Amino acid sequence: MTFSLRALLNPALILGLTSSLSFGQQATPAAADGVPVKPAAAVDGSYQLSASEVVKVTVFQEEDLNATARIAEDGTVQLPLVGAVKIGGKTVRQAALAIEAALRNGFLVQPQVSVTVAEFAKRRFAILGEVSRPGTYEIPANEVLDVIQAVGLAGGYTRSANTSKIIVKRVTQGSEQVFRLNGTDLARSGREKAFRVMPGDTITVAESFF
Repeated sequence: MTFSLRALLNPALILGLTSSLSFGQQATPAAADGVPVKPAAAVDGSYQLSASEVVKVTVFQEEDLNATARIAEDGTVQLPLVGAVKIGGKTVRQAALAIEAALRNGFLVQPQVSVTVAEFAKRRFAILGEVSRPGTYEIPANEVLDVIQAVGLAGGYTRSANTSKIIVKRVTQGSEQVFRLNGTDLARSGREKAFRVMPGDTITVAESFF
């Protein structure tokens, strides 16, 4: 397509071209492993980073050190200059502090780092026993889920459920932990004594024999 000089100087045409460039399709950012990622998302202060999530690391006034990387199974990310930094299990603020500490180790005098989540990992848990729809469910991204809410996701208790006997099994650093909960008490106390569900948990609602 060609334009005359008069047409190119037409303000309306220039505005139209500018708008199409500004609002047209843009390239989707990609992580270091080439996987497309969504725009960075805000998380609350208690959210802990986990393996397979993609984070965006920004170093103030050091564009060459900015990176978008996926957290490895061992909780580390590979970053410019410093290499592997472990941020898995940390909040985004704790992760930023860990990266700042690594950069201060012979690279920058006073680094300022921000960390945001570009792609959340799938956080699944299993719920078994006396619930209407036993199976595997996903904890919504950037949300906290407690045991009573997990029972709700699974369709609620069956008629034969023993709501005072809920067992949660959790593997932490290779060791299994078992939590015995009273769902009746938890429902009465509300958010005050809520038991948070973590990725990988297996929840079992016992059967009542009476």
